Amino acid sequence: MSESVTPTPSAEPSDSLFEQLGGEPGIRALVDDFYSIMNAERYADGIRALHPPTLDGSRDKFFWFLCGWSGGPDHYVSRFGHPRLRARHLPYAIAIAERDQWLACMQQALDRQPWPVPLKERLLASFFDTADWMRNQPG
Repeated sequence: MSESVTPTPSAEPSDSLFEQLGGEPGIRALVDDFYSIMNAERYADGIRALHPPTLDGSRDKFFWFLCGWSGGPDHYVSRFGHPRLRARHLPYAIAIAERDQWLACMQQALDRQPWPVPLKERLLASFFDTADWMRNQPG
């Protein structure tokens, strides 16, 4: 579960996605919930096994990536260059099962956030597209 920081999401449609998510505190809450769920849920054992024993580095990289992806600071790019998501994930066997485990964790993490349902649905659809694109194994 995330720390006691309660992000204040914006409801203004003209705001960037980053602002709608509550900025860095909102994105950090989502990422922390996501990795806590992945670490705790048996259904996610397959994707958990693809990660290092400690998730601190993964949490930070995903947080940095989502900040820039959502229109906020480009923390990831400033540290590592272009994300090259598919290339960076090629060493890991990702099939439909791993995609679906990742998405189930993300769905649970999104459910914990104080954001409007249409925003959560939009995020999940975008995450599905990316997760499906990451597949590099049949089935």
